[in-house]
Amino acid sequence: MNDASAYKGHCFCGTVEFTVHGEPAGMGYCHCESCRKWSAGPVNAFTLWKPDALDITQGADNIGTYNKTPHSYRKWCRTCGGHLFTEHPGLGLIDVYAAVIPDFPYEAGIHVHYPESALPMKDGLPKMKDLPMEMGGSGIHVAE
Repeated sequence: MNDASAYKGHCFCGTVEFTVHGEPAGMGYCHCESCRKWSAGPVNAFTLWKPDALDITQGADNIGTYNKTPHSYRKWCRTCGGHLFTEHPGLGLIDVYAAVIPDFPYEAGIHVHYPESALPMKDGLPKMKDLPMEMGGSGIHVAE
């Protein structure tokens, strides 16, 4: 692991700790209703990683899982309820929430599910109707 590209993260209380290393496969904002309800916020800032880029370094037995659909396995700390990741098995990626990697240089590149937005963001980034085609979406862009 190259220390220059390794970032430590943790849940709200610190019981679960992890490291991500390398470069994410993508970063952006998700505006879908499911992410908004799960995060209790108007938008989810995501970082997508290959599963082998994530190492749980403490508290692995304290991670809970909930999957509303087979597309997303949401993970949280059983002690504090702090949200950690969402596994996307069909994509072969894990969304590590940007907010739980404090020193990671987050830089969004896209908005997904933008028509569902509760917080329109005029930032010049591409806005997608759903997901890019390579992720199983329509690839349709929508207006800012």
